[in-house]
Amino acid sequence: MTARIYQPARNAMQSGQGNTKAWRLEFLSESPRGIDPLMGWTSSDDTQSQTRLSFETREAAEAYAQNAGLDYTVVAPHKRQPLVRQGGYGENFSYNRRSVWTH
Repeated sequence: MTARIYQPARNAMQSGQGNTKAWRLEFLSESPRGIDPLMGWTSSDDTQSQTRLSFETREAAEAYAQNAGLDYTVVAPHKRQPLVRQGGYGENFSYNRRSVWTH
């Protein structure tokens, strides 16, 4: 069984960093997905691909994979530089603005 250890990226629809601190261990699918002839749904016989384990640190995830005898790959996270404006969102409503606020 092959596993992938990674740190999830932040949600593209939000500016916060929620749910990006933990490391995840995810099993890769060993059998291809197929289409069910009766209903037309996509299905797979591999139930391990639905399993995701969370760990606080990368070392803990690697230790689990080694103890379980799993082949694993570690995907390094891509850290983004935080976009913080001076003054922030509240500056839009400040009574002593230095520039004119227009649409």
